Amino acid sequence: MARIIVLGAGIGGLSTAMLLARDGHEVTVVERDPAPAPPAVQAWDDWERRGVNQFRLPHFMLPRWRAQMAEELPDGLAELMAAGALEVNMVGMLPEARRGPLRPSDAQLDTVTARRPVLEAALAAVAARTPGVAIERGVGVTGFCSEPGVAGRPRVTGVLVEGGPAIRGDLVVDCGGRRSALASWLEAAGARRPVEEREDCGFVYYSRHYRSRTGGRPEVRTNLIQHYDSVTLLTLPADNGTWSLVITTSSRDRALRPLRDPSTFDAALALYPYAAHWLDGEPLTGVDVLAGIEDRLRRLVVDGEPVATGVVAVGDAWACTNPSLGRGTSIGLLHARALRDLLREVDPTEHEKLARRFDELTTTVVEPLYRLTRWFDRHRLAEIDADIAGVPYRTDDERWALSKATFAANLTDPEIARHFLALAALLTTPTELFAEPGLAGRVLELGHGAPAYPIPGPHRRDLLAVVAD
Repeated sequence: MARIIVLGAGIGGLSTAMLLARDGHEVTVVERDPAPAPPAVQAWDDWERRGVNQFRLPHFMLPRWRAQMAEELPDGLAELMAAGALEVNMVGMLPEARRGPLRPSDAQLDTVTARRPVLEAALAAVAARTPGVAIERGVGVTGFCSEPGVAGRPRVTGVLVEGGPAIRGDLVVDCGGRRSALASWLEAAGARRPVEEREDCGFVYYSRHYRSRTGGRPEVRTNLIQHYDSVTLLTLPADNGTWSLVITTSSRDRALRPLRDPSTFDAALALYPYAAHWLDGEPLTGVDVLAGIEDRLRRLVVDGEPVATGVVAVGDAWACTNPSLGRGTSIGLLHARALRDLLREVDPTEHEKLARRFDELTTTVVEPLYRLTRWFDRHRLAEIDADIAGVPYRTDDERWALSKATFAANLTDPEIARHFLALAALLTTPTELFAEPGLAGRVLELGHGAPAYPIPGPHRRDLLAVVAD
């Protein structure tokens, strides 16, 4: 069993720490933000996490995440439910006319969701009770301790911290999220810089939280993610009678920047028939804006050789992308499980073997999900930019046409709706899905030739008129 240092006490870091500690490892979680986690029921009102830029922004947990939690960390789900988290089925939310009668197999699309502070506080409470987990808050990491390893490559032996002694361990697991300084810390320790793919994802997010005035929640009339002319909307139910609304567009769309104003935001959403009724609640926030988000993936094995040993990156510290699809926590938990399972086979003292094997696992188990997400993001952003320019979006990528047809077909066919939701929930992949005999033909029969945006909504000129007013 190993002494493991986990960097970051967010959802990913806490989940990773609990998985490793429950396998017998001694885990210290190091978190820069000093504020302790309050009880989950108080987290929205009482907790600030300045180190997490998306802490107050909308979240929705996918069925893939819930399924993994139910298998690995069921007490985390129980803590969430006790705090008022919403238990919901993604098929069951749809109008019965669209989905038909519910089926036993629909249980795979069950999920549990809540606002980010509630989610994190619930997991923090469970982690604090987990034997083998120690959470050190208010500790700023400044770099790595290291010693020479194989072929002169540094072996990380711990972390340097502000104003205190170094924390030593057998393995450092970076769960520091999008803001991780892993690359610069490795360079400072004498390592070759990790290979990074990095680009602006190109989206801007305008979002607002609401609370029910009656104790209920808005009726779900179509998919939670809705694509329209030049914008994507998200209507996301959450805990304790709350929900959030998001308008996503290209960060180059200057004409929509007045959406920062709450009255303009609400007036714009009122144009969309399947979203307007979600405005019937008490606003909890103004309009939060998130931009400058990067798509980024880093590899710690370059040209077949680890840049360093004794350190791995998990979740968003390894790769991050557009958050509007809600996939980050599901991918991160899958990644953490891969690390936990690897440590059952490879001792952390086998430094070179561990670094290489974790890179192989990452490449085969989780990287395809990142690539698939980035593929979708690039096409959707290009489509939005074409809408802004007033021209049709053209691409030679036949997969994009099939993706558009699948969405259109899911609006009219209950079977395809379930397949589409399984894709959105990360329960399957397009390759796996379309291997089913006859499905691609059925999708094309129903969806080919459908309007680019089959959900009723305004033309861009109507949206711009309201925003300009």
